[in-house]
Amino acid sequence: QVQLVESGGGLVQAGGSLRLSCAGSGRTFSGYTMGWFRQAPGKEREFVASNSWSGADTYYADSVKGRFTISRDDALNTVYLQMNSLKPEDTAVYYCAAIFGVISEATMRVPLKYDYWGQGTQVTVSS
Repeated sequence: QVQLVESGGGLVQAGGSLRLSCAGSGRTFSGYTMGWFRQAPGKEREFVASNSWSGADTYYADSVKGRFTISRDDALNTVYLQMNSLKPEDTAVYYCAAIFGVISEATMRVPLKYDYWGQGTQVTVSS
């Protein structure tokens, strides 16, 4: 069992930056594929970024590519999402998620495939 807790959300002006953290407990992150998703009001939860079980591979939604960076520190059981050049359309609740083992890039983008979720952290970008 893995428990995930996100932090770092808040209100920021367009063009600003935030760094989200996802701290895990219960089991080490080692061997887990980690993902970040977001959900805006009235919209479905969407893929933002993922980091493969080995930490070697990262993937991004086209909408955030070049602006967001996912990273992980397995020793600290923490995954990060550095968000730069934020836009109002990035406003959403951001969730981290985990699934154990090797999964394909396509599968990483599907929320239903993940076994563990945090409670979410609100990110609001003002124009």
